[in-house]
Amino acid sequence: RHPKGGSFIRPNKANFGVDFLTAVKDRYGLNDKQDLQYGTGTTVVFGKKTVEFVGMDSVAEQQRQVQLNKLVDISVRECAVSHAGQEEEISRTCANMRHINLSKNLISSWETIIAIASQVQNLETLNVSENKMRFPSTSTFKSSAFSNLKILALNQTGITWTEVLLCAQGWPVLEELYLSSNNITVLERPGTVLQTLKLLDLSDNQLLDGNQLHLIAQLPRLQQLILRNTGISSIHFPDAGFGCKTKMFPSLKRLAINDNKISQWSSINELDKLPSLRALQCSNNPFMDTEKNPETLIQLIIAKISQLEVLNNCEILPAERRGAELDYRKIFGKDWLEAGGHWNPEKNKPSEEFLAAHPRYPALCLKYGAPEEGELKGQQPLTLKNQLLTLTIKCPEKPEQKPVEKKLPESMTIQKVKGLLYRLLKIPGSELKLSYESSKLEGKEVELDNDLKPLQFYSIESGDCVLVRW
Repeated sequence: RHPKGGSFIRPNKANFGVDFLTAVKDRYGLNDKQDLQYGTGTTVVFGKKTVEFVGMDSVAEQQRQVQLNKLVDISVRECAVSHAGQEEEISRTCANMRHINLSKNLISSWETIIAIASQVQNLETLNVSENKMRFPSTSTFKSSAFSNLKILALNQTGITWTEVLLCAQGWPVLEELYLSSNNITVLERPGTVLQTLKLLDLSDNQLLDGNQLHLIAQLPRLQQLILRNTGISSIHFPDAGFGCKTKMFPSLKRLAINDNKISQWSSINELDKLPSLRALQCSNNPFMDTEKNPETLIQLIIAKISQLEVLNNCEILPAERRGAELDYRKIFGKDWLEAGGHWNPEKNKPSEEFLAAHPRYPALCLKYGAPEEGELKGQQPLTLKNQLLTLTIKCPEKPEQKPVEKKLPESMTIQKVKGLLYRLLKIPGSELKLSYESSKLEGKEVELDNDLKPLQFYSIESGDCVLVRW
């Protein structure tokens, strides 16, 4: 990029590259060398006699043309492509191409990409990553080469965001744009371009701060935003208050913010403001170190973002959400009371500080009711004694079987509980079905339907009754 920068190299050591069509023929075995190797030349030797085939050159050329015209998906990655070749040669030879991979070649300018793409009428996917290119610096030059382009990868090309917006005038229907590892630090408002974009990948660019995101927040169709390793430390949507939805990123369904510097839970609270968010990746951020128990950490994130369905590529089941929200309501219930919360709606006036830290808490109280006094007792030290649950074991369909009281660790999986009950109740080898009744919600039965989950996953407490059927 330096105007006087350069390196000395011996000419015979330099690779000046080949044109696009030569690379395609080399990659797919359709050049003259392969023809000679497999005996499609003009002469063939039979024993001691040489037979010449008149017109074989034209026949071989026609066959090559037919085979190249059949190619729809072409990859010439790392084939030393440096220029487009003769004008219109690509359009005559490869008329049906739709997907082209031109990554890691010797292309030095965006004009070369235009020269190739303008000869491909129905181009839908283009990958030109890992080519260090010069891009237009003004909007004077426009091209219709990308009129059907839907997916474009420009990773490691050295493109700036300003250059992206200039080139984007020629991408009228673009849906996916990959801009990883381009040293992009500053964003600008897209204006009238990129309005059809559904996916934007800005990973491995060190953005100055999270407020840069506000500049792209009005893209109307953006459904997936990848911000992995962008150095952002906070996320904030100032246009919406506690418990409200932001007007920013109206269509955003999937967000990746893993490998960043987010240290405050307030940024996770902010994500609940996104109206369409369904999937989140947020691993390897400092805020995750504030909670040592990984299961509790996951529960906190689930409880804070109401509409989330997938977290770090794992589906959130309805029972898991219910358990997370109930536990969240219980864990912070004492703080809620101390901050001005009350069971009486007229006296319930939690402080602004509490609502800022726990904006979803009022909604959880509406959903499940305010936490009861018995639920808000201070947590005891985490010893084995305190982890034991005193449960009553009943067989409702076998009245002759007397109820049994057992102390079980809350970390015990349902599968191990079943194994214990086989031995305890001397039941023959048949499939057990377990459920439990809460001592606080009489008559309501909850099925223990996942053998791999621990008892604590279902929010079972001491005094509850486990029902056994087979």
